Amino acid sequence: MNKTIRRASVFCLLLVLALLARVTWVQFYDGKALADNKKNRRNVMEQYAHPLGDIIVGGEAVTGSKKTDSGDLKYKRTYRDGALYVPVTGFSSQVYGATFLEGVYQDVLDGTDTRLKSPSDVLTGKHARPGDVVTTIDSDVQKAGYQALGDKKGAAVAIDPDSGKILGMVSTPSFDPSTISGSTDGDAWDKLEKDPDKPTVNRALRQPLPPGSTFKLVVASAALEDGLYSSVDQHTDSPDPYTLPDTSQPLPNENTSAPCKDATIRTALQYSCNTVFAKMAADLGQDKVKAMAEKFGFNDKKLDVPVRAEASNYPSGMDRPQTALSGIGQFDVTATPLQMAMVSAAISNGGELVAPHVVSEVSDGSGDTLDKYDAPGRKRIVSSGTASQLRSAMQTVVEKGTGTNARISGATVGAKTGTAQHGENNSSAPYAWFTSYAKGSDGKSVAVAVMVEDSDAARAEISGSGLAGPVAKAMMEQALKS
Repeated sequence: MNKTIRRASVFCLLLVLALLARVTWVQFYDGKALADNKKNRRNVMEQYAHPLGDIIVGGEAVTGSKKTDSGDLKYKRTYRDGALYVPVTGFSSQVYGATFLEGVYQDVLDGTDTRLKSPSDVLTGKHARPGDVVTTIDSDVQKAGYQALGDKKGAAVAIDPDSGKILGMVSTPSFDPSTISGSTDGDAWDKLEKDPDKPTVNRALRQPLPPGSTFKLVVASAALEDGLYSSVDQHTDSPDPYTLPDTSQPLPNENTSAPCKDATIRTALQYSCNTVFAKMAADLGQDKVKAMAEKFGFNDKKLDVPVRAEASNYPSGMDRPQTALSGIGQFDVTATPLQMAMVSAAISNGGELVAPHVVSEVSDGSGDTLDKYDAPGRKRIVSSGTASQLRSAMQTVVEKGTGTNARISGATVGAKTGTAQHGENNSSAPYAWFTSYAKGSDGKSVAVAVMVEDSDAARAEISGSGLAGPVAKAMMEQALKS
């Protein structure tokens, strides 16, 4: 063999080796990345090649699967009472992906979770039977909140304080996720995206807004725990009106005839005295108020239920006037209904907060448990003594204060109302808030928070008690009956 042929042979051999190396690299290293690429149509085809597992509420599936009439995607997602449960289920769309529980448990629901495969499935490559997700939602509580909110723009969350189970999670206006689950639902999607009321936003978890006077519970907790005041019945030495520190700006009370001068915490909660809690926050200082807010869950950017909730915010870097305004749930303080339900839940539960969660169990296709959430984390937020005092003061709010709309026969109910400014110089309709707890004679308990962002009520008629209170009452009554 002459030198030229030998060199050509070596060159060809090197080309073959390079090709083999590249094929090996693509097969074993790039293969997974290519398989997982969102633009890989085969993934979507595989996901919808079989019926999906179900999301369960009250022992019944609120999801399903339906054969498609055409195309390469064999099944699409269906929903029962979709608008009612979409804040919980989210949606699973052939085009727009999956959200909320549909997204968090996508691998279980489409059968690709490795825990679903039997040894024979692994050997034969057979598609595993999909699993199911069992929620903590009580269908009666969910329906009560949804119907009570009606055509208002808002949200509500109900929690069992003893277990952390989320019994209801409502957001309005809502939409039916079945309308966007297929591959030809572009018009329905565009309509939802252009809707100024944003029905796809889960207001219960992901729209923090100024909580107004409901935040006074956090400030009162900080004052009692710090020792600034020893009792909810100790007078606070608060002027009326109160001039914001370092300014000449007076802060008024909504009810100018309320007995807010030197009021106790109990009376200040009963009449929702801005002057008392603004001074209280300024006296404590932003660091102490912030520390208490964060114990309740504010500023937590990893609050999963297991759907990720938007963080509620208590700001840093405020001056003294801003700190005073934060004490009445204004300035840059924001909260979700979930967060304010957590505040009432901790107070109701003797000062301990049990981690809120909306899933109780995940099972495989045979009904065997894959994950069980029967031991959620818990942490002490305030002492049992502080919690007891705050419960008593919240009961006064319902018995003879701003929260009388929440009275329930045969139950002990405590609450705090709130009306938060909205828009520049309070130019828009205020937000109406209500956070509460109820305990039945049989020991059952529930904590609820309701936020009404917008309604058809006249501005003068907007209040936490008038708009949000009846929603909270409806959900609490159902929870105590269940």
